[in-house]
Parts: sequence; C-alpha cells; structure tokens
Amino acid sequence: MTNGIQKQYDKFEDVPSIMLRMKEVYAVPDRHIRYATIKSFFETKMAEGSSVQSQRVKMLSLVEKLEDFKAGLESGTYIDVILQSPPLSYNPFIVNYNMNGLEKSIYKLINILVQYEATTHKFESAVLVGKVSTSKAKGKGARRWKRKKGKGTAITTTASTRGAPAAPMGKGKGKIGGS
Repeated sequence: MTNGIQKQYDKFEDVPSIMLRMKEVYAVPDRHIRYATIKSFFETKMAEGSSVQSQRVKMLSLVEKLEDFKAGLESGTYIDVILQSPPLSYNPFIVNYNMNGLEKSIYKLINILVQYEATTHKFESAVLVGKVSTSKAKGKGARRWKRKKGKGTAITTTASTRGAPAAPMGKGKGKIGGS
C-alpha cells in the first residue's frame, strides 16, 4: 500500500472494519457480476461441430454461479436456455424433448444431450464421392437394348447409331435363325 492509503486505514481500530472498508471501495458490486453472468448465460450458443462436453461445463458453471447469486430463475428457465444453446442439428432432439414432455433436471438434460451427441456422431452417414465419367461408350459393350414403341420387339443401338433403328433381334446378318 502507498503511504496515503495506509494513513487512511490507520484510523480504523480493528481488522474487520478495515476489510469492510476495502470491500466497499475496491470490490465490484455483486449486481454487476450477476448481470454479466446472466448475460453470458442467455447469450451462450454452441457452435456447429463443437462438443457438448465443453458446452456442458460452461452451462453448469454459469447455472451454479446464478444460483449462488440467487438470480431468481426457475428450473424451467434454465432448461429453456440450455435447449436454445445447441446448433440447428440438435433440433430433432429438442422437438422430441418438447413433444414428449420430458421433465428432467438440468443435469439429466445435459447428460441426455451428451448421449444424443454420441449416438448421432456414431451413426452419421458417410458420403462417398466419386468421379462421373463423361466419355462415350465404344465397342460391343456400347450396345443397348431398347424397345420399339408399340411393336414389343427389342432393337439394339450403339453409341454411333443412336436413334437409328437396328435390325430386330435374331433377324440380322450373322445371327442364328436369321433370313
């Protein structure tokens, strides 16, 4: 302490009165801390792809701080704010929670969210990406069988003669039973 501050506190007789005066002068009022905690609690949002575990620790610590400050929030308010904090990918869980009227404690709700995250990440579908070929078919493998409209007989077309009818099956050159 500087000499000026020390002289100011020399007039106090006992340590508790000095401590009380120091708290009055230098301490941040509980109201400001409570306001900042409430603001942080209501603004907390979980980023897409982040873990529920980290969100769980943050939300529970804020809930405990608010309870210590006697903020006067009901359990339902805590649950509503916690249900608003996950990203949009958790909407099926939130709808299910609200539709089924699940009334859980804050701790059970967060544990259920952790379980939901584990099951959705476990069964997340893998997307296979392949390259599409744009080359034209060549050779005998390029033949395709089509039906003529109205006749009921199959005709073949190749990549070079698409649209032009070929001989019906069994009636062309080199075919067995042809004319």
